[in-house]
Amino acid sequence: MILKKNNIAEYILYLWQIEDYLRAFPQQAEANQELCDLSNMMHEEGIIEKGHLQLAKNALRELEDLHNDLLDQEATYRAAMIQLTPALNIFKAKTDRPTMSDIEACLILLYQIMLLNLQKRTISSETEQVQKQATKVLQYLSKTYKEQ
Repeated sequence: MILKKNNIAEYILYLWQIEDYLRAFPQQAEANQELCDLSNMMHEEGIIEKGHLQLAKNALRELEDLHNDLLDQEATYRAAMIQLTPALNIFKAKTDRPTMSDIEACLILLYQIMLLNLQKRTISSETEQVQKQATKVLQYLSKTYKEQ
């Protein structure tokens, strides 16, 4: 789990991407031991059609705990989150889970933008600005997590 320690946000996004890949191409799980193991975990955890692996949920919880600690301890981080929060609240209001955490919202936002990019669709300059802010927050969290 080197990726988790080096960049926990990328690790979560990677797991989400693999989950979607295995849902779309279940037969590909046989091509690689890691995919096979993750596919088996998805079956065991009952998330074949939707949901996230416990590995991803645990990593997200760790990131959220660190986020909460930093909100209490670091004024610069708190200021970045205060700036980002209105846009996250608008984003969350448009989802089926408006009470999700700010960190989960950042990750979902970046994941959805990645999917739009794969489809060669453009995003508005406003969304691009929120993407940059969310990326900075997640980069800082990941860097701090790595240094722990």
